[in-house]
Amino acid sequence: MILRFSKCITVFIIIFFNVHFVEAQLTDLARLEYSFIPKGNSEDQYTRLRALVNYPIETSEDCYLIFGAEYNRVILNLEDDYPFDKSLLETINIIDLNIGYTFKSSTKWRLGLKFNPRIASTLTEKLTSDDFLLNGGVFAINDRTKDETAKKPYRLVLGLTYNATAGVPFPLPFVSYYRRINENWSFNAGVPKSNIKYFFNEKNMLQTFVTLDGYYAHLQRPQQVNGKQVDNISLSLAVGGLGYEYCFTKHLVAYLYTGYTFRLNNALRNENRDEVFKLNDVNTFYLRTGLKFKI
Repeated sequence: MILRFSKCITVFIIIFFNVHFVEAQLTDLARLEYSFIPKGNSEDQYTRLRALVNYPIETSEDCYLIFGAEYNRVILNLEDDYPFDKSLLETINIIDLNIGYTFKSSTKWRLGLKFNPRIASTLTEKLTSDDFLLNGGVFAINDRTKDETAKKPYRLVLGLTYNATAGVPFPLPFVSYYRRINENWSFNAGVPKSNIKYFFNEKNMLQTFVTLDGYYAHLQRPQQVNGKQVDNISLSLAVGGLGYEYCFTKHLVAYLYTGYTFRLNNALRNENRDEVFKLNDVNTFYLRTGLKFKI
């Protein structure tokens, strides 16, 4: 029962980690990011380098076709002793092609469609069907953050998403609600991220946050670990902490998030995505920082 519950939580985090890119793909034109997670009581550490670019093409008034790409390079520095060849999973590559379309359906609502083919693999051999994944979603956005007549500007995003890594054969709901309370305070409630933000001014912002993070990828050279074959690797975590944002301009933003995980699971899995070997489940420090150019 406990193992089944743990697997459900892992699937949930994998699903909504991928949904994390929805808002980025809708608002970010470019992003460079660095993440770092050390393993507690160990020399092991996890780092991730992320680069994203989106290019919107206006097809008609208030209608945009969006082409983009994203690359995540996950580096596993495994210094402890393990019962397998660590060199075969030192680097994980996640490559996304982002294709989206958005249009105004009414004066208040905008609809968006997203199709997201992905390669998630160690890329040590030729590509196979196991390295490819398909994700996507449909979204409705009511954005009144720039409406001067709104006393308390807000943004509501409702959607349905499909993610091949989760193993769930039907779309799942997505909800995110943002409200600017007054000159100094705002909040965002939803999954994969919720926060409360304080504005010193329009250039400097501090926030408390809770978010989900992680990845899922195929191992092109399967290994035998304790008599069982491992074909995939995943990291899922939930983290809370403090974040700071500085706006150089209206569109160029630097950010730093730091905190501590309250749920972490890094594991090797078989072809059915069942956990075979746990690499790490010790809660630890979390750091994510970067630079983004947004709409």
